[in-house]
Amino acid sequence: MKVNMKVRARGTCASPRGGRALDVGSTQQRRGRGAFSQKASMNENVKKETQRFRRGGSHLSLRDSKAVVCFAGLGPDDLPSQADSIVRGTGNAPQVLESAPKPPSDIEYLQELIAIQQNGPKNIGFFGTRNMGFLHQQLIEILSYAMVLTNNHIFTSGATGTNAAVIRGALRAERPELLTVVLPQSISKQPPESQELLKKVENVIEMPDNDELTLFEASSICNDDIISRVQQIICFAFHDSNLLLETCAQAKENKKMVTLFYLD
Repeated sequence: MKVNMKVRARGTCASPRGGRALDVGSTQQRRGRGAFSQKASMNENVKKETQRFRRGGSHLSLRDSKAVVCFAGLGPDDLPSQADSIVRGTGNAPQVLESAPKPPSDIEYLQELIAIQQNGPKNIGFFGTRNMGFLHQQLIEILSYAMVLTNNHIFTSGATGTNAAVIRGALRAERPELLTVVLPQSISKQPPESQELLKKVENVIEMPDNDELTLFEASSICNDDIISRVQQIICFAFHDSNLLLETCAQAKENKKMVTLFYLD
């Protein structure tokens, strides 16, 4: 059985069973026009959404299974990039990176110093780092001297640096009864320069039971003892002075007034 096929025109073929001719070119053109029309429609929708962006509209629209999200008052160029979204966050979402807190101003430091003298004389504990420059030691001496002159009782330890400056300042006020030095261990365990200075102090409390402990452990016990004796503490520390910062935190837990000065 023979099957005759006639080509009627370019891109057109007859049906093998004698049916109507199939216009292949026309079908492809219609499909192409349909895809182009669909693409043009999507572009038109995007233009409309863009115009709504610029007018400050706020809505969520779905077009051909593709979500277009519009933020109020923003245009397409204002949308954050992926990197910006990670660093700054999007919309009302909390930012990943937060700005570092600002250091206290000079006014805040003065307010702390004024608060020291409120409510009359009190027992004040001085803590601080051993690593301190000459100028800082002079300032601490002046502060300690002023505290004793205003009838405050000073408690401190016997290390070099801050403690030595506090002792020298208090001794200058010539009120020996208002200075008490609490040592973390026996006086013989202290540095030679500290032992020489401690000879001028009338009230020295030693802790010989801590001689077998490390200096860090003994100092922690000593700081706790001083906190229990005072109403307020003044501390001079660096941001990495872990023991001193722990001491300040513990004093706050015990409802003590804490004045903390950072040296860095």
